[in-house]
Amino acid sequence: MATGKERQRQLAREHYERQMQRRIERQAKTKRNAVIGSTIGVVVVIGGVVAAVTLIGGGDSRPQAASSPSPSPFDATKVSCSYPEDAKGVTKKVGTPPSKPDLTATQMALNTSQGEIVVDMLPMKAPCTVNSFAFLASKDYFDGTSCHRLVTPETGGLAILQCGDPKATADGKGTTDGQGGPGYSFADENLGGMPYGRGVVAMANSGENTNGSQFFLIFGDETKSLPPKYTPFGTVSKGMDILDKVAKGGFLADNTAPKVKVQIKDVTISGKS
Repeated sequence: MATGKERQRQLAREHYERQMQRRIERQAKTKRNAVIGSTIGVVVVIGGVVAAVTLIGGGDSRPQAASSPSPSPFDATKVSCSYPEDAKGVTKKVGTPPSKPDLTATQMALNTSQGEIVVDMLPMKAPCTVNSFAFLASKDYFDGTSCHRLVTPETGGLAILQCGDPKATADGKGTTDGQGGPGYSFADENLGGMPYGRGVVAMANSGENTNGSQFFLIFGDETKSLPPKYTPFGTVSKGMDILDKVAKGGFLADNTAPKVKVQIKDVTISGKS
């Protein structure tokens, strides 16, 4: 027969087990409620979308099953590029590129006063951007221009050399206002597709979908802090030593033009049909 102490221990054990069971049940209930709450939130959002489609579309007003289709993968072969006229900052108008992008243009060589800089381009990720460079190069658009802007980590928190402004003539004085362009613009591409790390080449712009002819080459990883607002379209495969030399030389005291002048003599595109 159990003694008084043994009986007390048994009662204490049973009490503890009941407490643990109630705790497990409360945790399970809380978890179920959290899941249901999330589901309701999704249903409400989807319901709003379905209602909007019904009101705008008209016709069959029967409720439709809510669905969340996966986004289609980007297919550059189905892209039709648009290059609307942009009179702001037009300096050297040479027409507009064709709407069908040249997906075989895979490499751009910049023959500069400091040597050759080669950029491996991404026509399958930024087809309209690459198409624009292929077109401008064919028109000798960049010939005789200079890279007009240098930003270093010490002065601006970034590490970039900016080029492509036809107002930046070969005199190397850096007198451009940085507003020159080809007289057309085009939409952003590949945003968030790659970090702005050392060697990446991206489009300069004055806002959303305002790409023209200006671009920048990145010589330091500090530029990774940039938000994904500038179309990345390639990486430098040759000539990083040139960028490092220009960056080390610094810029003119009265503006941001690099002391080590980088004049673009010619731009060629390889892989073109």
